[in-house]
Amino acid sequence: MRNTWTAQGGGIKLEVADHIARLTIDRPDKRNALTQAMWRDLAKGVEMAHGNPDVRAVLISGSGEDFCAGADIGEFDTVRRNAETARAYESANSEAFAAIRKLPVPTIAAIRGICFGGGFGIAAACDIRLASDDARFSVPAARLGLAYPHDAMADIVHACGPQFAKYLTFTAARLSAQEALSIGFVIEVLPTEAIYGRAGEIALAIAKSAPLSVKASKAAIGAVLSGNASEMAYARTLGAATFESADYVEGRLAFKQRREPDFRGG
Repeated sequence: MRNTWTAQGGGIKLEVADHIARLTIDRPDKRNALTQAMWRDLAKGVEMAHGNPDVRAVLISGSGEDFCAGADIGEFDTVRRNAETARAYESANSEAFAAIRKLPVPTIAAIRGICFGGGFGIAAACDIRLASDDARFSVPAARLGLAYPHDAMADIVHACGPQFAKYLTFTAARLSAQEALSIGFVIEVLPTEAIYGRAGEIALAIAKSAPLSVKASKAAIGAVLSGNASEMAYARTLGAATFESADYVEGRLAFKQRREPDFRGG
């Protein structure tokens, strides 16, 4: 399985090391705004991380000073010019959001600078979000005269609550990092120079945990949020499997021996 990958034409990069996949939106000259092709490449990069059995956590960030300015509005006159083309564009959006949301391993967004529109949606699809103190957040659909996919809206509602989801989408208001912290959209606000180090620490802590346990917990939380019966049944199956795993044996033994456990994911 490849441990490094760059999308053809650039824009999305993937690197895997120490059980952590680092996925980077790499278009800093455009504040990491995504073209339609980049949305597809983002989904492909996430799927490649999913297909790598060594990956236990995925960390998403942007190159340069920003996380992501959202979709590249400069190409809307061609790729999003009417209802038909907008549906195709929305499909690429939704596939990227779904790929992040449905990853069985935890996802972390390390957010610097601008996190607008589709960038906000990418962050909302992640499990854990951290922000630098210069981060800014907005969902400006109402100023563009368009609507976001309902699945992306579900991520936003889950990430910041229904009232703030309404406020952000109705008004296109901008939030500071501290305001995003106050509504629970991010869990920590850090100095710019510390954001990636802290995100890496959290990813490493996840990578050192029992993979089956983490996957079962993520599935259970997802089932609680969705209320879907099949997802609940799947979460129960994953939870039950942990008690038959070698990692459960290792966890108990490490506790008795007062040492760090060495979890293998089986």
